[in-house]
Amino acid sequence: MTDLLALTAELVDIPSVSHHEQALADHVESLLRAVPWLEVERLANNVVARTDLGRPARLVLAGHLDTVPANANERARIEGDVCWGLGAVDMKAGCAVFLELARTMAEPEVDVTYVFYECEEVASRFSGLRALAAERPALLDADAAVLGEPTAATIEAGCQGTLRLALTVRGERAHTARPWKGRNAIHRLAPVLERCASYAGRRPVLDGCEFAEALQAVHVEGGVAGNVVPDEARVVLNHRFAPDRSAEEAVAQVREVLDGTVDEAGGDRVEVVDHAEGALPRLTHPLLARLVAAAGSPPRAKLGWTDVSFFTARGVPATNFGPGDPSLAHAADERVERAELESVYAALTALLRGRPD
Repeated sequence: MTDLLALTAELVDIPSVSHHEQALADHVESLLRAVPWLEVERLANNVVARTDLGRPARLVLAGHLDTVPANANERARIEGDVCWGLGAVDMKAGCAVFLELARTMAEPEVDVTYVFYECEEVASRFSGLRALAAERPALLDADAAVLGEPTAATIEAGCQGTLRLALTVRGERAHTARPWKGRNAIHRLAPVLERCASYAGRRPVLDGCEFAEALQAVHVEGGVAGNVVPDEARVVLNHRFAPDRSAEEAVAQVREVLDGTVDEAGGDRVEVVDHAEGALPRLTHPLLARLVAAAGSPPRAKLGWTDVSFFTARGVPATNFGPGDPSLAHAADERVERAELESVYAALTALLRGRPD
């Protein structure tokens, strides 16, 4: 087996900030085209490699090639059994595992589609998965999928949905020496912020995994001048909701939380800026149940949003499973340990050598 830590470092050393994945896509494509049992296709900076063995089931292993911008961590550094560097966790370690599986598993018991895609870390309209779905949807057909997102080598099932709402409240301008002549819009945000600060979200347990809903104010703006009572203020709220709710239901729930703080008849506005549906765990699917057994530790809920949602929306049960501590993703000290790489590789190897039924 290739040294997975060294392979991760090799990938880290090829810059691939979102929208600039070409060099890494070229490298991945060259590695995969050298494998005789794979059919390889490329669309923009998305590389798809497939086995075609006539197996009764097909599994997708998907990982994104892009990273967030560097933070003085552009180059890989290996110290002992740890690889440091941009994307080591999110998610070049996962891509390294998938590349090694693609190059070593000539006769898996399920057909496998390896997907390496661009632009996961930016707005969804740029996503390589969405480009593939629009132009070559058959390449993404499968019975189940595994996303190599960092999970510390533990199954993180499903994902929570996310939405952002912008609340704009109106006031009336006045001189700050005579504030009673006006109405301070910024002050009107106080009860909104209090509701957010005291929000206690649901913690539903789905398929044995506990999700945790949250509501946070993430951006506030307002003010005209240092001596003017402001007549408008705006706050953006981010709501993470469990996957047993739709985005529409989640919006209704946030509106209920804000009840009495918003006067839409008086000119206040509540706008949904964006949203993404969550995904139920679906761990009872035979392939995913086998992966849970192979992973050897109890699954937990994915509290963030991932492209598991994308596959679920296409009717493909999916889960997150990859090396790397997710709390280190996007951090300056991003790093991954050899043991997690090898643990994920071993579990996926066991899955691919097993029988899907």
